Amino acid sequence: MPIDSAASTGNLLLDALPGSDRALIAPHLEPVTFAKGDTALAAGAAASHVIFPRDQTVVALIVATRDGRTAEIASVGHEGAIGGIIGAGRLPPAVSGLAQIGGAALRLDAARLRQAELDSSTLRDLFARYADCFLAQLFQIAACNALHPIEQRCLRWLLSLQDRTGGDTLPITHEVLASMLGVQRTYLTRILRVLQEQGLIRVGRGRITILDRRAVSNAACECHARVRMQCEAVLGAVFRAEEPRRTEPVETLSRAG
Repeated sequence: MPIDSAASTGNLLLDALPGSDRALIAPHLEPVTFAKGDTALAAGAAASHVIFPRDQTVVALIVATRDGRTAEIASVGHEGAIGGIIGAGRLPPAVSGLAQIGGAALRLDAARLRQAELDSSTLRDLFARYADCFLAQLFQIAACNALHPIEQRCLRWLLSLQDRTGGDTLPITHEVLASMLGVQRTYLTRILRVLQEQGLIRVGRGRITILDRRAVSNAACECHARVRMQCEAVLGAVFRAEEPRRTEPVETLSRAG
């Protein structure tokens, strides 16, 4: 079914486009669904498409080492896109994109986006500003991983996931969170126990609940707040100062195998 250029798409980046600009790409948007753990972006493969996560879908961008260890370098939800979106958009990506929280997305041929950018300066400017926001996230996470203790990095990660799901209860297992942070699961379990004892979170089976967002924000490093401030300044139509919260749970991601 064709995407209505006047209706909400569930992706804030697309919805920020004026109707006439969205109409340039709406007929070419293809609905797709990712199950938890699915590959949305393959490292080394041609970036032939742009993926726009919808609603609560979250994709983690992962770097893997030769010995099989992995670490997250960024995540993208309904505020953005992955694939042929940064720079020329034609080179193979150096990272993989895995569906951290499965759900709906829209797929667009990267060549269609390039043509739409040539046809519309408004669309071109919006995506250029999004690229700036995405790079700001990459730079800040690199600094965070190098400079801040695991407790603060963990809280930063949970805040980012809460932004994208809109709820206090986050569908994440210890195993996946440990992989995202690049630490051993047993070590992460001890960290989560300390954070729970401090009254910041509640840990359940396959879920972590943020009990007090303000307290978690205060206990975390400044990295999450700095990225949001940068993106609100550069792309205020997409990044708002405070996202609404949903209380219903969403799909839990558990690592296969």
